[in-house]
Amino acid sequence: MTEARGSAGPNGGTHGRRAPGTPCWVSLMVHGLTTTEEFYGELFGWEFEPGPEQLGPCVRALLDGRWVAGIGELAPGLALPIAWTPYFASDDVGLTAETVRLCGGTVGVGPLDAADEGRLLLASDTSGAVFGVWQGMPGHPVTGVHGTPAWNKLLTFETESVSKFYKTVFGYEEEPVVTADFDDYVTLCLADGPVAGIHGVGQSLPRGRGSHWLTYFQVDDADGALRRVAELGGRVLEPAHDTAHGRVATVTDPEGAPFSVVQDPR
Repeated sequence: MTEARGSAGPNGGTHGRRAPGTPCWVSLMVHGLTTTEEFYGELFGWEFEPGPEQLGPCVRALLDGRWVAGIGELAPGLALPIAWTPYFASDDVGLTAETVRLCGGTVGVGPLDAADEGRLLLASDTSGAVFGVWQGMPGHPVTGVHGTPAWNKLLTFETESVSKFYKTVFGYEEEPVVTADFDDYVTLCLADGPVAGIHGVGQSLPRGRGSHWLTYFQVDDADGALRRVAELGGRVLEPAHDTAHGRVATVTDPEGAPFSVVQDPR
């Protein structure tokens, strides 16, 4: 898997216990919560409900009454890159925090309780990319339809060192991918199959952003989604193009958070 996976994305394993390392959630921290809700609501058809009070001003995005993603509001004056953050499942978030530190990562927030929704933390890997860990993420997130997370890919300088970090923290197996389009790409796998990708892009990393995770959202029409993004105040970073895994494009929302959209091949 090198681009996106529509059938086993961040909410893969929607019933019962999620295996450690399984992507289980995505969230976004922004300055303008209301305007961000309007953007993603129009683009993906999301509706919103209040999130846990312990996490500050935040909402859950829903499709058909089921959770899809979380959006929170940054404290005034806090200058952080606006980006989607994937969360990975854990049986013991405290132990995962210790492992992150032992492997050279940094725990920035938590572990902390999220009411009846388990415990979570935010950390950064050895390349500086931010990710989350969630123990006991409840509910049955919806997947496989327009507006749902489909895949997560880490964009970093090179894959070797950072892939060792994730393999140790979450027990992933590594599957190198060699194609004409990717010189340095590995897929992280669990027993059930691929869960995420790491793409080493060298000096092509965006200036001022550094290593970061990129979330792919499934759409019915990639070209139509690009037109809608522009109408809603977003920006196209990479025009739609066909891949072995569907038609893919990369965009930003009005606050500059990058994400990709993928239309499954028919």
